[in-house]
Amino acid sequence: MVSRRRAGNSLKRDIGQEIIDGLGTFAQALKKGDDITARFTCRKVVLDIAPSDYPPKRVRRVRAALGLSQRLFAQFLGVSVASVQAWEQGVKVPAKMACRFMDEILRDPAQWQKRVRECMTARTAAV
Repeated sequence: MVSRRRAGNSLKRDIGQEIIDGLGTFAQALKKGDDITARFTCRKVVLDIAPSDYPPKRVRRVRAALGLSQRLFAQFLGVSVASVQAWEQGVKVPAKMACRFMDEILRDPAQWQKRVRECMTARTAAV
């Protein structure tokens, strides 16, 4: 009777050996100068996530979708309040990373509203 442990180890060894054999075949093909793309399945994955443009009205729309003040919106995005003010006044345009973040917010505002609520802590004002 073969124990499960032994059977499991055998399976791991078989998969491991298959990987090693496959890498050996690949290495031989490289050494011989074979056309790798003709001999092996090769895929190139590209993300289609170019950031959108964010004119002032669109920045305000994102902020409104979260229901945040400029100060809290800036804190959430990790930028200064002056940056948010400049974006909303059309003085500056947001950096591409900020635009990508705002794209994601607009894709699912409810998710980000929930995330904002999770981040909030109430503070008592000092008198």
